[in-house]
Amino acid sequence: MEERSPIKVVILCGGRGTRLVEETEYRPKPMVRIGSRPILTHIMDIYSGWGFRDFILTLGFKGEMIKDYFLNFDYYTNDFTIDLGAGKVITPHTRRHPEWRITLAETGESTLTGGRIKRIEPHIDQDTFMVTYGDGVADINLDRLLAHHRKMGRLATVTGVHPMTRFGELEVEDGLVREFREKPQVKTGMINGGFFVFQRGVFDYLTDDCSLEKEPLEKLARDGQLAIYRHEGFWHCMDTYRDMESLNQLWSSGRAPWKRSGNGE
Repeated sequence: MEERSPIKVVILCGGRGTRLVEETEYRPKPMVRIGSRPILTHIMDIYSGWGFRDFILTLGFKGEMIKDYFLNFDYYTNDFTIDLGAGKVITPHTRRHPEWRITLAETGESTLTGGRIKRIEPHIDQDTFMVTYGDGVADINLDRLLAHHRKMGRLATVTGVHPMTRFGELEVEDGLVREFREKPQVKTGMINGGFFVFQRGVFDYLTDDCSLEKEPLEKLARDGQLAIYRHEGFWHCMDTYRDMESLNQLWSSGRAPWKRSGNGE
């Protein structure tokens, strides 16, 4: 097992996920399941697979469900026996127990992304920390991301990714379709894929009521303090019900690109 990195990973878990209302009416978006467990744990697996196992979860909408899940993690993720006669729970039959350290931080019901990060500043005791969203997975090499951030020497690094198109792509030649690809990733152009690396100086750009994607990142870019790490591999966010179905299909097929050997079910 890789040694635990002291770098903390902040996962934004407080939004309402209004475009996935079929699921988020009942649970926070990071708790929507891919396979038999929440997408949040898939994201944590990505980081812990690279040795980053110290997490800060910024809670908001229905945050008590995330607290309950981790407080009762053994019972949600393992078989266990209850001896009603003795009035106690027998030790769970351990199947999976990741070495995670998790800080569950209440950051407000309606706080924007930048405000959520600002509010967990007291929990950041290293100069470098990572941030990502609670609804996106990728086959990203986090060691390379961190090395690139350090090489660039800026306050912030954002991972640029190619988004998935909603439509099939046609390769046409001489009036014939030479190749058809159903819903591929866009080849040109990049968007914010999350998987940030920040220095503590980023807190100076944040306020309690700001959206990370607005003034803070815009000002960091104007100040020449926002680097980009180009991720050319798989990336997928769970923005809609269709996205959720697509990720579940990948997982159930055994071909989930974000799953590293030894992680997951």
